[in-house]
Amino acid sequence: MSEKLKALLAIAGKVQQDGKLVTTADVEAARKLGATDIEIHDTVLIAAAFSMYNRYVDGLGTWQPRDQAMYAQMGRHLADEGYKEPSIRQPVAAG
Repeated sequence: MSEKLKALLAIAGKVQQDGKLVTTADVEAARKLGATDIEIHDTVLIAAAFSMYNRYVDGLGTWQPRDQAMYAQMGRHLADEGYKEPSIRQPVAAG
């Protein structure tokens, strides 16, 4: 792993905890190792988005299959069928 990537991952780790933990020194260290402003921006954006999505699904009480075979089955289904809408739409009840 390159030193630049390590610096960007350090920034991402801080964003995961609290975005305000990222310091000017963190950004300057990444820049000195060759990170561009776009790479730093994207690192912060992706880390923040993943944190939001994780909190979102946790807050909804979602679950994941414990049986590893389910993932293989879902993978086969997505490979064969892709992400497509059902052919019959169900009406949404009012209220």
